[in-house]
Amino acid sequence: MSATPTFVFDFDSTLVRIETLEALADIALAGHPEADNVRAEIAKLTDQAMSGEVDFGTALRRRLALLPLTRAHVEQLADRILDEGTWSVRRNLRFFQENADKIVILSGGFREIIAPVAEGLGVAPERVLANDLVYNAEGRVTGVDDQNPLSWDNGKPKVIEALGLARPIVMVGDGWNDAEVKLAGAADRFYAFTEIARREKVVAVADAEAPSMDELLHAEGMAGRWSYPRARIRMLLLENIHPAAVERLQEAGYSVETMKGALDEDDLIDKIKGVHVLGIRSKTNVTARVLEAADRLMAVAAFCIGTNQIDLDACADHGVAVFNAPYSNTRSVVELAIGLTITLMRDVVDKSAGMHAGKWNKSADGSRELRGKTLGIVGYGAIGSQLSVLAEALGMRVIFHDLSERLALGNARRMRNLDALLAEADVVTLHVDGRKDNAELIGAAQFQQMKEGALFLNLSRGHVVNIGALSQAIQGGRIAGAALDVFPEEPRTNADPFESPLMGLKNVILTPHIGGSTEEAQEAIAEFAAERLLGYLNRGDTTFAVNLPNVQLSEVSGGHRILHIHRNQPGVMAALNRELASAGLNILGQHLKTDERTGYVITDVDRDYDPEALKALKTLDGTLRFRLLH
Repeated sequence: MSATPTFVFDFDSTLVRIETLEALADIALAGHPEADNVRAEIAKLTDQAMSGEVDFGTALRRRLALLPLTRAHVEQLADRILDEGTWSVRRNLRFFQENADKIVILSGGFREIIAPVAEGLGVAPERVLANDLVYNAEGRVTGVDDQNPLSWDNGKPKVIEALGLARPIVMVGDGWNDAEVKLAGAADRFYAFTEIARREKVVAVADAEAPSMDELLHAEGMAGRWSYPRARIRMLLLENIHPAAVERLQEAGYSVETMKGALDEDDLIDKIKGVHVLGIRSKTNVTARVLEAADRLMAVAAFCIGTNQIDLDACADHGVAVFNAPYSNTRSVVELAIGLTITLMRDVVDKSAGMHAGKWNKSADGSRELRGKTLGIVGYGAIGSQLSVLAEALGMRVIFHDLSERLALGNARRMRNLDALLAEADVVTLHVDGRKDNAELIGAAQFQQMKEGALFLNLSRGHVVNIGALSQAIQGGRIAGAALDVFPEEPRTNADPFESPLMGLKNVILTPHIGGSTEEAQEAIAEFAAERLLGYLNRGDTTFAVNLPNVQLSEVSGGHRILHIHRNQPGVMAALNRELASAGLNILGQHLKTDERTGYVITDVDRDYDPEALKALKTLDGTLRFRLLH
């Protein structure tokens, strides 16, 4: 494939996601009493034409005859056609713009609709071959130009042969009339383009199937020649991750598989083979054993705040980037903490249970306002600090304790040690991270330090509280009420049973780890984590990675980007640059960032080099991960 081929692209369901006549039908038939029937007939004719059951010219004229189509309708679609661009075409605009003189758009569709897209792709008007609509004096569409071969059956091969294009010619399209180009000998190769529509009869006669433009360009050696096409990068998303993440990742061209529940270690080991990106929430553990079995894994995304379920060091040792969503559910957790505190203060749960049992217990005994009470916040990060602000707005006095130096917000007062906070707070709420050092942070001794009749909340991590000690403190009257959203052992799925010594205790609220489970939070988490993954996969950007050096990067532009993750040991950078120099690569820019464990080098180079020269970079001593981006 030394000669650059001439690419001939179909338009409908190839360069755009729509079939033009079906989109025009939606516009022209708005409010029409028979709209649904007419649309169905047009869609049927489109499918028959694209599958070769009805000749294209006949189907075209019959569809136009069904529509009360006017120039205004055509102009309306032309005005918005750029919004209908196929996702993988949008991702590869540079290919079209740099090779516009080797590209022809050939379509049985209409020039008025195609022209704006061709202009956006940089394709000159004379390289756009399409049908021309015919209008009467009132601006009503009466048909197409019958002299144009593209309005005939098997017209595409005739047009291509008349053009005398330089060989080889590559035809790309989704319909039978595109396949006819290759069958008639007018093209050297035909790719059945299936990103939008897949027709078995068309695929069967194609030289190859192209599920996206990335795959096509990879196969033709035009782009992605040494990097991996996105459609071949497999993502496995567990634990019912929000559809917004799935949509965003698929829209970017990646292959996404979803599962509702968590997987245990052995099941994940079986499933992880061949997976490039793993998405989880809080119940799936990514262990060293899992990582040993992960033969392709590049990144793990925790669609939640915490990452204690992931062996971060083992991920770093395998060059696997880990991302989370540290702020996206902050507001949801804070609102639940406020609501639970009010509910405990007013003994709402037990009074409600009594009402359901037919017991009327109208009494103010033990029922208190938030105003004037002291809230003790253990852990003053994103959640703790925002809770501080809302609690103070409700009239509470706020004290907090954190191992890190934190800026006190409003009138909140920092306590230098945990015992002092416990002794002074009317309500103690935990918002610490899941590090091992926090295991049983609160136990029998800490409950004894608390005020008699105090309230206790844990919306952080289950293992930070000794549940047995809490149960005894509640039954002994030391603690007047508690609310827990997290537990040392949690069911993996909704179908699994839950057990706890706290079950059935008075003024105790147990919720199934729903602190961040609001529609708003889950959508925000999905969007944030998905964008972090895309930044890493598409640019090498490690901003917000929790286990690799953080490097913020722009899009790859005008060159190729070499990504090299290695153990932080002496001599790696020097060896890397020696190999780059011996390969004769012209370096456009280079970044290096390290932490105590890992080094990350990003090198942008000119595209004119021998790909064989890069093999040495993969085998440098200390290399953990090597990738190339275009």
